[in-house]
Amino acid sequence: MSQFTRNALVFCALVLAVAGTAAAQDWTQWRGANRDGSVANFAAPKAWPDQLKSKWKIQVGIGHASPLVIGKTVYLHSRQGESEVVAAYDLETGKVGWKDSYLVDYTMNMAATGHGKGPKSTPVFSGGRLYTLGITGVLSCYDTAKGKLAWRKDFGQRFGEKAPDFGTAMSPMVDNGLVIVHAGGNNKGGLVALDAATGTEKWAWTGDGPGYASPIVVEIAGKRQIITQSRKNIVGIWEDNGGLLWNIPFDTEYVQNIVTPIQYKDLLVFSGINKGVFAVRVGWNNKWVTETVWHNKEVGMYMNSPVLNGNLLFGMSHKNKGQFFCLDAATGKTLWTGDPRQGENAAMLIAGDTIFSLTNDAELIVTSAASKGASLIKKYKVADSATWAHPAISGKRILIKDQTSLALLSLE
Repeated sequence: MSQFTRNALVFCALVLAVAGTAAAQDWTQWRGANRDGSVANFAAPKAWPDQLKSKWKIQVGIGHASPLVIGKTVYLHSRQGESEVVAAYDLETGKVGWKDSYLVDYTMNMAATGHGKGPKSTPVFSGGRLYTLGITGVLSCYDTAKGKLAWRKDFGQRFGEKAPDFGTAMSPMVDNGLVIVHAGGNNKGGLVALDAATGTEKWAWTGDGPGYASPIVVEIAGKRQIITQSRKNIVGIWEDNGGLLWNIPFDTEYVQNIVTPIQYKDLLVFSGINKGVFAVRVGWNNKWVTETVWHNKEVGMYMNSPVLNGNLLFGMSHKNKGQFFCLDAATGKTLWTGDPRQGENAAMLIAGDTIFSLTNDAELIVTSAASKGASLIKKYKVADSATWAHPAISGKRILIKDQTSLALLSLE
């Protein structure tokens, strides 16, 4: 067995720990506690209802940021008028607990007008603090117990460019006392780590500006690495000091790297528009080495990020105008593809053997996570306008953010 293989075999994803106060059913950050779309402690109902029960619905403003659920509180980042708003809501009633707002001057790229001027980055909760990243690269830290701003950083001032073409969209993460963001614009930006308590910058990798993808953290050969798709690369950055360990050039059409990578055993899985889906093994053999283990060109993800159920990888391909698929995660073999024309995008979450896919036209599709084809359980219409934000699931309750409102729905 080679040194490369031995190092790759010890490669494992690290749960992005949410310090102290997060419970099993909390939804603490982008794509859930593990940043992989997995839902903890979900028990499927014996009989799925024909309709979801509406508990409450409130007007919150525009934006694609997903809601968080921490205990009995919902946190959301949105835009109302010319201000970005960060608010805490009571999970049971939807009533506002606390709210903060700040003016944000933002001129949209003409190609992005359909998505509005609201924030696209999902906040992260850690250690009693909430971290939000606005569409112009303003990072804010809130003491959630007091509902007060602890500190704020404007990366538009740091880099001289506010955001890439379609606005800041990566979702921040907290790991080992660091809050990590990829900020700046097309020509000048960087992956930056700040002290989560004080906002003091610890390091910055400025080798490439931000894409629209959100990072994950893994450990390979004893080094804790931040893995993300930047503007034109896939990179592994050493968390200790921000050093570039390895990179794979990855330049997609329209310069839109969007997909959040996912880890399967000792493989990292990536995708992009018209780039297929491929798995990479990273290891150390006197230098950092990347090996493409498989590459499936039959399907590909544009805005969708995949989910895993054991050896099965599920996603929504941008081909055929939106088509769900399942791959063998070990080999990349296509196990099945679903019907075409399912939508422009679907936010996918997985709870045991159940997949929730929220399409951008407000349809929540519930299927079984099977290797022999998508077995439909139920379809629900969950909103009256477009749903680009990912849902948040806590127990049998589902939070849905549409263009301007936030709703709590229940399976019982």
